[in-house]
Amino acid sequence: MIETDKHKLLIDPFITGNRVARVKAEELKCNYILLTHGHNDHFGDTEEIAKRNDATVIAPYELACFCEQKGCKSHAMHIGGSHDFDFGRVKLTIAHHGSAYIGDSIQYTGNPCGYVITLGKKNIYHAGDTGLFLDMQLIGKRDKLDVALLPIGGNYTMDIEDAAQAAKFLKPKLAIPMHYKTFDLIDQDPAIFAKKLKGTGIKVKVLGFGESIDLG
Repeated sequence: MIETDKHKLLIDPFITGNRVARVKAEELKCNYILLTHGHNDHFGDTEEIAKRNDATVIAPYELACFCEQKGCKSHAMHIGGSHDFDFGRVKLTIAHHGSAYIGDSIQYTGNPCGYVITLGKKNIYHAGDTGLFLDMQLIGKRDKLDVALLPIGGNYTMDIEDAAQAAKFLKPKLAIPMHYKTFDLIDQDPAIFAKKLKGTGIKVKVLGFGESIDLG
């Protein structure tokens, strides 16, 4: 969750069935939900939370349409597009991954994405589920990132080694590791990620589950 004075934004709210979650889906309040792709462990509790809060789901076009079919309000975007919302500006970046909702059948939900979210003078990059890519250098150069949230779990996304390289490409002031420990396959130690960035000038904050950080 990203919280401002007036708004609460959830990104990929996978709560129910998440072994490390410290909240319940029915406890969460938000104005917007941002989805990076349609995999079940990212779409998660979106439908229930969005309907209960009358929240708008921001997502790539096909995934936004999928949300509308489920009765959610949505704002469709796509890679390279940006839009000004009442909380700030959102721009979609590429992410190298997949995107489908798996139920009784496989529902294709378009391309995965990452987000650059601008709140006042703060730029926050959420990489989504992605492998390492060289254009991260361009993202960091253009947007002067305050924070980069990077997956470190490996197997499905970047591992710790690649995530550390991603941070060096992006050059944020602060890097926060994510997408680890929810499954055995991605049970990684974020302290190793922090160690790999020591001496680079990039601060690392490992947020414990349920913890928060004030960006000022």
